Amino acid sequence: METVRRKSLGQACPEKPSNPALWTGYRNTLTIVAGGIVLNVSLTVLAAYVLSRRNVLWNKFLTIFIVVTMFFNAGLIPFYLVVKGLGMMNTLWALLLPFAIKTFHLIIVRTAFLSLPPELEESAQIDGANHLTTLLKIVVPLSMPVISVIVLYTAVDKWNMWFIPSVFIQDRTLYPLQLVLREILINDATDNISFGAGVGEARKIGETIKYATIVIATLPVLFIYPFLQKYFVKGALIGAVKG
Repeated sequence: METVRRKSLGQACPEKPSNPALWTGYRNTLTIVAGGIVLNVSLTVLAAYVLSRRNVLWNKFLTIFIVVTMFFNAGLIPFYLVVKGLGMMNTLWALLLPFAIKTFHLIIVRTAFLSLPPELEESAQIDGANHLTTLLKIVVPLSMPVISVIVLYTAVDKWNMWFIPSVFIQDRTLYPLQLVLREILINDATDNISFGAGVGEARKIGETIKYATIVIATLPVLFIYPFLQKYFVKGALIGAVKG
């Protein structure tokens, strides 16, 4: 009799609110942020180093050609067809490879590289350093404030990405956190989380979940930003004082 009573009480008690999509979205977003930082920073630094060389053939032409892409693009439909033709639909690669380099970031890093004294690189070349050694041992360490700013810009951009995933991602297990958050906030998709509660209680739980989800989605950026904020001043002033 006691066992039956415990079972009936257990059936009457509502289940604890839970939503596995939140943790899946977190995992996908962290993957996108990490992959985006690695691709964007590495390719941007390499491209900026090439464009900052003063003796490279067609240097000015390549710079102008790259800058033009900031003002002109083919639009969303050709972009969609290209991604689909490359077989990246419904994969996280569709959120990483097409955005591996941003022209604005490339121009910032190139300007920072140009502001470095050329004597440093010339002395390294006299000592036998090749371009890779010069980049890794001299250029990158002296440009860390600017690179840190690019890392923060890229991380925030990938963290807040929702429109492009909504176009290329149909598998719900690949949804980033912002798409899950959008469903909760706009589509009021809190039924699975507040399952087992009454109408009034479910409404209160839904509102609480919305506010809690906003905080959860904002906290990582708020924690990282103070540690990189000091680099903004250095990145803005780099090259302003020359010895």
